Amino acid sequence: MKHPTLSFLVLFFALEIWSFDLLIEDIPEDLEELLDFELDGFPSRRVQRNGRYRRSTSNTDDSEEAVKGDDNIILYSYKVQSVVMSRLANTMVQSKVANNAKHPQNLVFDVQIPKGAFIHNFTMNVNGITFTSSIKEKSEARSQYAQARARGKTAGILRSNALDMENFKAELNVPGGTKVQFEIHYQEPIRRKLSSYEHVIPLQPGRLAKHLEVDVRIIEPQGINFVYAPNSLGDDFADVTIVSKGEKKARVSFKPPVALQRKCPTCSSTAIDGNFVVAYDVNRDTKAGELEIFNGYFIHYFAPENLDPLPKNILFVIDVSGSMWGLKMRQTVEAMKTILGDLRSDDQFSILDFNHNVRTWRDSLVQASKSETEAAKKYVERIHPNGGTNINDALLRAIFILNEANKVGMLDPNSVSMIVLVSDGDPTVGELKLPTIQKNVKKHIQDDISLFCLGIGFDVDYDFLKRLSTENNGMAQRIFGNQETSSQMKKFYNQISTPLLKRVEFNYPHGMVSDVTHNSFQNYFGGSEIVVAGKVDTDSAQHLQSVITATASNAELVMETLADSEGLDEFLRQDKHADPRFTEKLWAYLTVNQLMAERNLASTAALKRNITKRILQMSLDHHIVTPYTAMLIESPNGDELMLADSPRDNKRACCPGALAIGHPKPENSIPLWAKSTSMPNEPLSLVKGPTAAAIHAVDNDPHFIINLPRQQKNICFNIDPSPGAILNLVSDAELGIVVNGQLVGAKQAVYEKMQTYFGKIGFDFKKKGVKVEVSTEAITLKDSSSNTSLSWSDTGRIIHKRLLIVVNRNNNVTITVNGNTSFIVLLHRVWKKHPVNVDFLGIYIPPTNNFSSSIHGLIGQFILEPAVYIYNERPGRDPEKPEATMEVKGHKLTVTWGFQKDYRQNRVSGTRVQCWFVHNSGKGFLDGRYEDYLVPTLYSFLMRP
Repeated sequence: MKHPTLSFLVLFFALEIWSFDLLIEDIPEDLEELLDFELDGFPSRRVQRNGRYRRSTSNTDDSEEAVKGDDNIILYSYKVQSVVMSRLANTMVQSKVANNAKHPQNLVFDVQIPKGAFIHNFTMNVNGITFTSSIKEKSEARSQYAQARARGKTAGILRSNALDMENFKAELNVPGGTKVQFEIHYQEPIRRKLSSYEHVIPLQPGRLAKHLEVDVRIIEPQGINFVYAPNSLGDDFADVTIVSKGEKKARVSFKPPVALQRKCPTCSSTAIDGNFVVAYDVNRDTKAGELEIFNGYFIHYFAPENLDPLPKNILFVIDVSGSMWGLKMRQTVEAMKTILGDLRSDDQFSILDFNHNVRTWRDSLVQASKSETEAAKKYVERIHPNGGTNINDALLRAIFILNEANKVGMLDPNSVSMIVLVSDGDPTVGELKLPTIQKNVKKHIQDDISLFCLGIGFDVDYDFLKRLSTENNGMAQRIFGNQETSSQMKKFYNQISTPLLKRVEFNYPHGMVSDVTHNSFQNYFGGSEIVVAGKVDTDSAQHLQSVITATASNAELVMETLADSEGLDEFLRQDKHADPRFTEKLWAYLTVNQLMAERNLASTAALKRNITKRILQMSLDHHIVTPYTAMLIESPNGDELMLADSPRDNKRACCPGALAIGHPKPENSIPLWAKSTSMPNEPLSLVKGPTAAAIHAVDNDPHFIINLPRQQKNICFNIDPSPGAILNLVSDAELGIVVNGQLVGAKQAVYEKMQTYFGKIGFDFKKKGVKVEVSTEAITLKDSSSNTSLSWSDTGRIIHKRLLIVVNRNNNVTITVNGNTSFIVLLHRVWKKHPVNVDFLGIYIPPTNNFSSSIHGLIGQFILEPAVYIYNERPGRDPEKPEATMEVKGHKLTVTWGFQKDYRQNRVSGTRVQCWFVHNSGKGFLDGRYEDYLVPTLYSFLMRP
C-alpha cells in the first residue's frame, strides 16, 4: 500500500551546466558521530575573532517552543559540514524538521547550490522509512519505471528543468506529527580569486533552528598560508565564528544560538540569510605551481605570483532592448559605472549599446583616462531601453572595431583583447538563428580575442551564450535579474579583468601521462588558477617530471617540479577526514565539464554521439549525475518506485506556480511592452513575457486566477455580476492606487444566462493626480489639465510623472508606475457580427508588485498570500476532476481540480493553468462576499468596514 507521506513529493533542482537528476540513498546511522569530529593530528591555535554581540546569546531560548513557527513546524537542526581537500570541497547540508500541527503540511528543504557543483547524494528519511536508489542510464531507468507501472506497482515521477539556477528544492506534504530528515551532498573545486581561495556556503535555513552549525575543515598538503572567515553574515555573528589553523590543516566553526539567530529580540524570523564564506591560500614555493600525484592520478595547480598585469583592449557590448527596462538596466548602469572607474590608465576601451540598432559611444578604442571614463559613465546613465534585440550585428561591430585597431597598430603586442557581452534575451531583430550567429562570430573574430558573455535573468538562452564564449576563448556567467545584479556583474568582471599571461602551454612527458584535462581558457587572468589533471603511469609516478612552458610578455619561463607520492600518502594516512580519492574525483569533475563543453561545440552528429557516450560512461563509473542519467528510487519493500528524471525537452513549463511536479519558480514578471515595441507586427509567440501562472489575473467571463508563489499553488474562482457593475480589483490606500473593472454584457443570453466581461478598467494613481482608463476602444491618460489618448490601432507610449503607458498594437497595454509596479491589460477582439460575443478586456497583475500592507480588493487581498492547506484528495463527480478539502481564513471548503485560461501568450485559445477551483463565487476564499467589492464609480476606492 502506498505510504501516505509520499502523496505529494516535489523535487525541484537545477545547476549551472545542465538539467540533472537526483538520488535518494540510505542515511548513515552514525551521522551525528561523523559531524562531531574534533581538530586533531596537528598543532593548532585558536584565532580570537573581534566583534561583539548585538543581541542576547542566552541559551534559555533553545527550546522547541522557542523555535516553533506559527505553522507549528519545528526545525530541530540545520547542519552544514564541508571538508576541503586540496581545493576539492565535499559539502553536506542536513535539515531535521517536523510537522507538529494536526493537519497535513508541506515540509520544505530549499538549498542553494554553488555554480558548477555536482550533487552526488541526496537522502530522505520519513518517520524512520528510508528510500534507496541507484543511478542508471536514462533510457534504462525510464524502462524499469514503465515496467513497474505495468506490474501495478505504485509509481511516481519527478522532473526538473534546466534553468541554470543553483536552487535545489525538496518539498514533502506530510500528516501531522511527521518527522523528516533531508540531506544533500555535493562537491566542487574551490577556485582561486584575487590571490586567495574562497569557499562560499549559501546558508539559508528559512526559519529559526534549535541547533544550527557550520563546520568547515581544510586539508592542504602544500601547507596553509592563511585562513579567515569574513563577517559575510553580519558583525553580530563575529564572536561565534571560530577559526583554528595548523601548518597543513584548519577548521572554521560557526554555531549561533537561537537568541542570536533572531532578527530582533522578539522576532520569530531568522537573521541567518546569506553566504558563509571561508577564504584561505596555500604556501607557494615555486613558480611552476603545485603537482600532486596519488592513486594513479595527478593534479597540477598553476597560479604564478608577482606578475604585472597586461594592458587590455576591451569592448563592452550592452543590450538596451525593451526587456532590460527597469531594475535590470538600473543595476547594469550601476555596475558599468564601477567597472569603468576600475579601468587602468594603460587600458583601451569603448562601449556599444544595442537594441534593434547598434550604437557606439566611440567608433574606435580610446585610452582609459579619467576624462574618458567619466564621459563614458555619463553616456551609460543616459541609456533608455526600448526596441528589439540584434545580438548578431552588435557582436560583429565589436569584432570589427578590435580587428581594425589591430590592423592600424593601435594594440600593444603584449596586450589582451576582450569583448564583454551583457544581454537578457534571445535575438528578435536581424539574424535570429543562433547557429548562424555563432558561425558569424567565429568567422570574423581573431584567435587572440576573448568573448565573455553575461546572461541576465531567465529568458536568455544561456546554452547559446556558453557556446559563444567557449568557442572564442572566453567564459559565460548567468546573472540573475534581481537586487544583486550589480554586485554579480562586478564580481564576474573582477574575475576576468586583470590578465597576467597571454598564453599558457603545458607539456607533459609523453608516455607517462594520459587523459589530460583542464578547466582553463586560453588567456590567463589574474587572481584565478589553472588546474590540469590526468592519469599517470603507476611505475613512473615516483619519477614523473612535469615541464611547463609559460609565455608572458615575450619572456619564456621553463620550470620543473618533482612529485613526492610517498610523502603525500603518509600525510593522508594521518588524517581520518582526508579523502584518498580526491585526485580521481577532481580529474573526473574536470573531464566531464570539458566533455560537456566539447559536445556543445561538436561539428557533426556522429562526434556529438561519441562524446555523449563518454560522458555517460564517466557518469556511471564515478557516480556523477549528468543529463544522460536518471535515478530510480525504491521503497524498502519494493512496492513503491519513483523516477527522478529530467524533461524530454528543454522547453519551460507553462505554469510554474501550479500544483505540478518539478516546475521552477518564475522570475519577477517582465512587462510585455518591454519586448520589441519597434516591431508592431511581431507575433505574440515570440514575446517572452512572464510564465503563465506567476501572476494574478482576471479574464474572460470573469475568471480569476490567484497565484500563491510561496506555496506554489493556483486558486481559481468565477464571479458573475450583472452588466454595468463595477468591481474593485486593487485598493492600496497607503500608496494611493486603485484598480476597478466595469462589466459589459454579451449581446444576448445563452441558455438563459447573460455572460459578462470587463469592458473598461480604470486606474487611479492619486499621489500623481493621474487616472488611466482602458476600454475596448482606446487608452486614455487623464490629469487635471488635459487628456491624452492612444488608439488600440497604435503602437506607442506615454510617459508622464514617472508613469509609463505602452501600447502593443491590437494586443495589450502595460501601465508601469515608478518603475516597480506594473499592470498588463489584454484586448480581446471578436468578429463584429458575432451574434453573442463582444470585445472585452483581461487584466494581469504580477504578485511581485511593490504594494503596501494595506492593500485589498478582489485581487489585492491575495498579494500578501494567505495560508492555504489542501488535503484529503478524493475522486469527484467527474473522474477527471478530483476534489479536496481546503482550509483558508478559518473556513473549510470543498475545491475541485481544474484549469483556467491565461491569454497573454495565446489570445485565441489561451494557455491552460491548472488550479484548485473554489465554488460559489469564491465564497470562503474571499474576505466576505463578492458583493462587498462593488464600487460606485470607475475610480472609487474600496470602503472597508
